[in-house]
Amino acid sequence: MKSKKIIEALFITGLMFSSVSSVRAAETVSVYSARQEALIKPLLDAFTRETKIAVKLVTGGDDALLKRLESEGLNSPADLLISVDAGRLFRAKTMGVTQSFSSAAAKAAVPAQYRDPEGHWVGLSLRARPILYVKGKVDPATLSGYEDLADPKWKKKICIRSSDSIYNQSMVASLIVANGGEKTEAWARGLVANMALPPKGGDRDQIKAAAAGQCDIAVANTYYLVGMLTAKDRGQVEAAQKMGVFWPNQNGRGAHVNISGVALAKSAKNKDAAIKLVEFMLLPESQSWYAEANGEYPVRAGVDEGALLKSWGKFKADGVSLAKLGENNAAAVKLMDRAGWK
Repeated sequence: MKSKKIIEALFITGLMFSSVSSVRAAETVSVYSARQEALIKPLLDAFTRETKIAVKLVTGGDDALLKRLESEGLNSPADLLISVDAGRLFRAKTMGVTQSFSSAAAKAAVPAQYRDPEGHWVGLSLRARPILYVKGKVDPATLSGYEDLADPKWKKKICIRSSDSIYNQSMVASLIVANGGEKTEAWARGLVANMALPPKGGDRDQIKAAAAGQCDIAVANTYYLVGMLTAKDRGQVEAAQKMGVFWPNQNGRGAHVNISGVALAKSAKNKDAAIKLVEFMLLPESQSWYAEANGEYPVRAGVDEGALLKSWGKFKADGVSLAKLGENNAAAVKLMDRAGWK
């Protein structure tokens, strides 16, 4: 498997860190991760093989980990927090459980819009949220931007998960930044009117519903589609194969993207080693592994993203600072509630 070859390259090449010897081999980095173990541990293991720095991994839900960090305070063993949404990284910062850090390597690798302006967190991978359509049922030429999803022509034809989804909250926050609150609320009301089903389940459920003929369009993160296309379950593969990927707003601001990202915990006892791990996860080889294993786009430019992601073509991503998504999260949630988005 290509992802295994990438992991091997991470420590066979010997190009990882010229300053590894400056970090004591006995150090351990404690990571609180909202990513599932299988989606992060191989990379952490490669880091340990390369640097001899042990990594202690604790996994859990984003909100649960934030509450744990808050309750543990400065006594927390956590050095790093890995989250799957910029909005939650912003929340961690406002809760006071993270701290700023400086890394020239991180700044060089990660575009400014995918980093906290005050240095509390950086993106590790991009999570694109395009419009998916049923092939043969929807002409992609009839699609344009997210704003178009409120058009009555899509009445009862759209599947999208609930307003509780942080992914939808961040998408709406990006629309607030682009179009203002009043226009975005009108859009949300139109979208609700066009929903084929009451929101239920995750992104995979929206894809399955579209494939089953319950709607024509689904809004979902691409890595869910990747997961279905590469699943052992033939039913998931066949459902995903019915869907096409349309990149919205390509003549304007670009398609909405979010990040999985990492923050330095306020409680970090092993700061230098923790920053070494952040820099390791941003290496080209690590970024390629993210794309291959997780179906997410590299946050670093010029990195091979794998054949499947390439097959959907290049796209223009929204250039808004992702810190703005966190800043507008509360407004987005209230707006969605007023619009009747369950």
